[in-house]
Amino acid sequence: MALRNAVLAALLEGAASGYDLGKGFDASVANFWMATPQQLYKELERMAADGLIETREVQQERRPNKRLHSITEAGREALHTFIAAPSKPTAIRDEMMVKVQAMDADDAPVVRAEAAEHLEWSHAKLARYERLRNRLLDGRSEHAYLAEVERVGPYLTLLRGISFEQENQRWAEFVLSVIDRRATAEI
Repeated sequence: MALRNAVLAALLEGAASGYDLGKGFDASVANFWMATPQQLYKELERMAADGLIETREVQQERRPNKRLHSITEAGREALHTFIAAPSKPTAIRDEMMVKVQAMDADDAPVVRAEAAEHLEWSHAKLARYERLRNRLLDGRSEHAYLAEVERVGPYLTLLRGISFEQENQRWAEFVLSVIDRRATAEI
């Protein structure tokens, strides 16, 4: 999947600056797509050149002017074309998995420290996702929310992100427990 499809999907929520899109990526689509600010700004330039988005400059007092991007009809068509195309199955590409796969007893302390760090990151991400979920629901039950909102996709992808982080936590906790048990058994 190209970054452009994730950006087009994010722009369905309305016009946004590159900065707002970056923050939005952290808050709403980080559960399924990551991009650095540099990647995002380069892609916005390409998308504007391709006619998928239009950009307008907004004058601001006491701040630099900002550029707001919005999806065009061509962008909507490109997104619909992407949606209609078959998806490829997801493959895991995770450096931590390679480290765990390759570790021996000498590497265990380093891998343990990294697994603990990953667990902390996962807890923080899950907390952000839960805050977003509560903000989306806004006091409604999930059933009521899904029946009332126009676009359910952002909520459904958020649930997948929550599930993904919960599994990351379970796995990291298991890795830590195995490393700890093996370290105690070897002493």
